[in-house]
Amino acid sequence: MAPNSSKTSKLALIPLPKGTVLLPGVLLRLPVANRSDLASLLSSLLNQSAGLKNDGTPITFGCVPLGSPLLSNDGQQLLEDGTVDAEKRGEYDSLDAGEARKEDLFRFGTLGKVTGVQRRAFAEPLLLIQGMERFTVDRIVQEEPFFEAEVTFHDDIESSEQDSEINELFQQLRQLSRELLTLLRLSSLLPNASSRLSPLVARRFELYISRTDPSQAGKLVNFMADISDSSFEEKLMILASPDLKSRLEKAVEVLGRQVQGIKSNIKITSFTTTTSFPPTSGLDISQMDPRELLARRAMSSLAGLTPPGASSGQNEDEKEPDEVDELQQKLQEAELSPEARKVADKELRRLRKMNPANAEYGVCRTYLENLAEIPWTKVTEDQLGAETLKQARKQLDDDHYGLERIKKRLLEYLAVLRLKQSINQGVEKQIAELSQTLDTMTEDNKEKETLPESDRLAAEAKLQLLKNRQMGDKSPILLLAGPPGTGKTSLARSIATSLGRKFHRISLGGVRDEAEIRGHRRTYVAAMPGLIVSGLKKVGVANPVFLLDEIDKIGGANFQGDPSAAMLEVLDPEQNHSFMDHYINVPIDLSKVLFIATANSLETIPAPLLDRMETITLSGYTTVEKRHIAKRHLIPKQIRANGLADGQVNLSDDVIDKTITSYTRESGVRNLEREISSICRYKAVQYADATDTGALASYDPIVAVDNLEDILGIERFDEEIAEKHGRPGVVTGLVAYSTGGQGSILFIEVADMPGNGRVQLTGKLGDVLKESVEVALTWVKAHSFELGLTHDPNEDIMKSRSLHVHCPSGAIPKDGPSAGLAHTLALISLFTGKAVPPQIAMTGEISLRGRVMPVGGIKEKLIGALRAGVKTVLLPDHNRKEVKDVPQEVKDGLEIIHVRHIWEAIRHVWPDAHFPGEQHANIFESRL
Repeated sequence: MAPNSSKTSKLALIPLPKGTVLLPGVLLRLPVANRSDLASLLSSLLNQSAGLKNDGTPITFGCVPLGSPLLSNDGQQLLEDGTVDAEKRGEYDSLDAGEARKEDLFRFGTLGKVTGVQRRAFAEPLLLIQGMERFTVDRIVQEEPFFEAEVTFHDDIESSEQDSEINELFQQLRQLSRELLTLLRLSSLLPNASSRLSPLVARRFELYISRTDPSQAGKLVNFMADISDSSFEEKLMILASPDLKSRLEKAVEVLGRQVQGIKSNIKITSFTTTTSFPPTSGLDISQMDPRELLARRAMSSLAGLTPPGASSGQNEDEKEPDEVDELQQKLQEAELSPEARKVADKELRRLRKMNPANAEYGVCRTYLENLAEIPWTKVTEDQLGAETLKQARKQLDDDHYGLERIKKRLLEYLAVLRLKQSINQGVEKQIAELSQTLDTMTEDNKEKETLPESDRLAAEAKLQLLKNRQMGDKSPILLLAGPPGTGKTSLARSIATSLGRKFHRISLGGVRDEAEIRGHRRTYVAAMPGLIVSGLKKVGVANPVFLLDEIDKIGGANFQGDPSAAMLEVLDPEQNHSFMDHYINVPIDLSKVLFIATANSLETIPAPLLDRMETITLSGYTTVEKRHIAKRHLIPKQIRANGLADGQVNLSDDVIDKTITSYTRESGVRNLEREISSICRYKAVQYADATDTGALASYDPIVAVDNLEDILGIERFDEEIAEKHGRPGVVTGLVAYSTGGQGSILFIEVADMPGNGRVQLTGKLGDVLKESVEVALTWVKAHSFELGLTHDPNEDIMKSRSLHVHCPSGAIPKDGPSAGLAHTLALISLFTGKAVPPQIAMTGEISLRGRVMPVGGIKEKLIGALRAGVKTVLLPDHNRKEVKDVPQEVKDGLEIIHVRHIWEAIRHVWPDAHFPGEQHANIFESRL
């Protein structure tokens, strides 16, 4: 049953598709595809019906249209000039009913009753909804998973026969309805009419109009407003009209305007005797049946093709002639480039000569529409004032913690833009003044013919020099490379916000077809532009920020082309000013687009493509950085996402640090966010239980460290993973990347046994790591006498023994030139019986002369060493510059020692030990 109109009731609401209005007494077909809110509502209502043992109660809910940018929220204020801000119009055009917010809903709606489901082959199902009564939305009380609001219902009060004004308006509406029915019948006389009015339907239409009386005026208003040629805003105003009289006046105005337009055209026909038709039609007005002539005029008026007062010599039989004119107007407003203008004019001429029934007509029209939608010259103005750099810095700092290098690069770009803008403004002013002077000189020369030609040529040369001084806007092409979860994608969005530009994301992961980048050629069926041009059409400006996400996962050469090679022209600052899309086939300027690409690994990116981008590496976050990110972004986000309010969950720094170190081990913060979400859900259950039982005062929002095991389970990782005690032959090395995409420590174990000099390597070592072992063993054998391992310089220490070198975690592949120093010290430790202190870790490669060579991944290795509990790290002396980029907390937590030679490393590892050849280390490096 419908709720009582005399009081406020709570009602579930469903936003109607854009441009759709449901009026009382009207049947609406509502698409159900991609409507999660509708599915949730129907599921809830069906469950309630099942709980009531299916008593036959109809399924009802409120149907609320989306608001219009031309109307106020109450539907009464109409913009007089009909113009809307472009940004507001763009937001409205991209609005989808399934994603509507409460601000997008109209204030009035209609109670709808589900009468059935319409299914057709190869088409989405439609829900049949009958309008019942109108209501006013007082307050939205729920938004997810569907809208729910407090509403006030309004019954249509039947008018009395004594109400003369309403009776008069009703008679006018009924007369206009009959006239419209007559015109619809006339339109059916055309042999090629797109839609015909069945005699049976026309008869039922006529009976319905004739049988209505003033007491049913509201029903007739709703019916005629639904079937007439009324705009979306006019239907909204009828829905929002407070009384019957105002609705009648609006309906009479709409039908009167439509019928009067048709009558005006018919009147012109009666006075015109020289109306011409296309030569191909073979018709003459004197030979035409009067009824057919009247039907042609009526059909033209209904379609809006011959407005009142138009020339009677216009081509009446051409299908949609105004569409071509409208398309031409759009192309003129698009300000095409000279090449594009030439192609568009040619295609327009072809389109005008083409039969609309021809399949090529739609192809040509679609191509021209795409040309008109590309932003050739429209840009977002960069308002680079005195506070721009300060505001951009604040925006980046608010959105991301750390990442100083990328922030510095963006501020540099903003500073360069600001300087270029100031220079160009001065040059443009000089160009305008010189152009005006040149025009004056030309006019004076025409009148007096006394100015020499050399003066004019000199002025033109100076003008050209000034134009050459204008500085172009070549945006940089940045590549953010780093492990997953480090904020690469969100950083690109923050960059667009700080620049004040529009943002568009293009996912390149899994792209295998070159046509997805460059577009399909127009000779193919269902051809369309590529991802780049489609992105420009979507943002509507020529200088947006494009995020090329996961560029390292783009496909290589295959039978569909090479997508990575197609990106070469897009990402080349020297070429992308004339990018050629196969579908558009006209050069497009991409030089103003700020391209930001993201990648997890640089190894899979082709070298020519990598060379075109400016690589900025994002390393993993430290524990302190993760703590700041969690407190500033992750915890407030998850508290809101789990239905809690600020202050209802309290996480101390100790709890956050324990979660970071014991339950996550990653470079980014995605797993950390999942664990924080688990904690918030745990507290949400406690809060809900306390609310239900009325013991809200007993709820404790504080999460203690001791509670983490109950919430998250046992600890997954040990905070201190370095060895507690050392033993000969075991050394702690460092690797840049582990399975989590971050630095970590690596144990190197060496054991000897009786044998014949054989060396066995295990632990899934790569070729480079095996070479490190061989170089280390050669250096130790060559310096065995100086190390005190033998008493004879010519004695082979491996003559009667065999070695086994092993790196634990054998299932993980390990390779790279970084463990030579660790292998050498492990062999010396084994042969001398001196244990390497377990709190010392090292990285670096060695040469046969004993020099410690530089390696990569210093920042990741040091972060991993600190996380593993290492206290001292030995680094190559040539890696001093990389240590500058290491976070200060890491440098404060580690003692970093730089070494040039293996003997320096030996002195630092065993400062109290004495080796016989140590004093000669500075005199010679190798006996080889």
